[in-house]
Amino acid sequence: MPTTTAHAGALASLLPPHVRCAEAFGALGAGRLLPAEAAYIRGRSPRRRQQFTTARTLARRALAELGHPPVPLLPGPGGAPQWPAGAAGSITHTHGYTACAVARTGHSASIGIDAEPVRPLPPGVLDLVGSEDERLRLAALPRDSTPWDTLLFSAKEAVYKAVHPLTRTWTPLASITVTLHTDGSFTARHPHHPEGCSGRWVVHRGVVVTAVALPSRTALAA
Repeated sequence: MPTTTAHAGALASLLPPHVRCAEAFGALGAGRLLPAEAAYIRGRSPRRRQQFTTARTLARRALAELGHPPVPLLPGPGGAPQWPAGAAGSITHTHGYTACAVARTGHSASIGIDAEPVRPLPPGVLDLVGSEDERLRLAALPRDSTPWDTLLFSAKEAVYKAVHPLTRTWTPLASITVTLHTDGSFTARHPHHPEGCSGRWVVHRGVVVTAVALPSRTALAA
C-alpha cells in the first residue's frame, strides 16, 4: 500500500488545536527505532515490528512539535506508551492506518484515540460491549454506509484509553456508555470518570477514527 503521512488530517480534525497529530496510511519506509525500542520489539513478527516502528516514528514527530527531544517510547502497564514528562498521548493502529496524538499535560490531562476498519463488528461482539439501550439507539440511526456498531466499539476504546492513564483501573467496555450523534460527535460516561466526556468521530479512507481529549485541571480553571 502506498504510504501517505500527515501532521494534520483526519485525526487532527477531531481534536483541539493544541493537540499535535501525525498519521500514516501504510508503513513508513524511513521509520527508525531507538536502541531500547529495538531491543523491546526484537523477535516479534515482521508485521508487529512494522506497526511498532511506524507508531513510534509518528509519535516522535508529533512530540517534536511540542519541543520534546527523541526519547524511547516503551509500553508501560497495560501496553500503552510511557510518554515523556509533561506530555499526554495516545497511539492507534489498524489495517493500513497508524496514528498518534499528543499534547502538553497543562492542556490535556489525557488523550484517547482509536481506529477500526470500516466494516461491521464480528457476530456477537456488539452484545458483549453494548447495552440494550445502546443497541436500541444504534437501530434508530440512519441506515447508511456508516458502520455504527464498529463506531460504538471504537468510541468506547477511545474513552477507555483516555481515562485509564488517570485511574490505572481496568474497565470493561460494556460498562462505558456511549451515545453517538450523526454530526460526528459522541458523548460518554465512564464509571471512573463520573463527570462524563465527549469526543468526535470520522470515517475516512476505509477507517473509522475516534478521539477524546480530557482537559487538565489547569485548562479547566483558565
